Amino acid sequence: MSFSDNRRARNVAIKKEQERGPHQMTDAELRTAFESCTLPRALWNHRAHVRMAYLYAAQYPYHAALSRMRQSIQDYNRSQQIPDAPDRGYHETITVAFMRLVCTELVRSGPFPSSDAFCDCHPEFLDKSLLLKFYSKNRIMSEEAKRSFVEPDLAELFLEQ
Repeated sequence: MSFSDNRRARNVAIKKEQERGPHQMTDAELRTAFESCTLPRALWNHRAHVRMAYLYAAQYPYHAALSRMRQSIQDYNRSQQIPDAPDRGYHETITVAFMRLVCTELVRSGPFPSSDAFCDCHPEFLDKSLLLKFYSKNRIMSEEAKRSFVEPDLAELFLEQ
């Protein structure tokens, strides 16, 4: 990222922080609500997934962070009675792939003051289609990929530790 790109990203992060206002959940509030399965389902969106991935990656080594993320999503989904369908519910490959990407970026760019700051400085993680840079749609949406981790078929997912 160039200096001007970095400055632009920080300006966007500051603007988004101002737009969010006082009603945004802090990292501690989000984590507590998610892990206790009291987070309103409407708030368990893609950004919340990325924020939790960052929080676990910032606190634990990769394998422990992945294990915690996997178990917490499955617990939350059960508590909210989210059906396990081909297009809904827990997806192992998406979870592992995003954890690899978040952990790698955390190693590259260092810690952030909050999970929101991480998201604001890395908007690419908020794009649900990000994994299509690594996986063909047929591969990532396969039943096998939902059940167990499959390696990407378009580009390698690196994990720097």
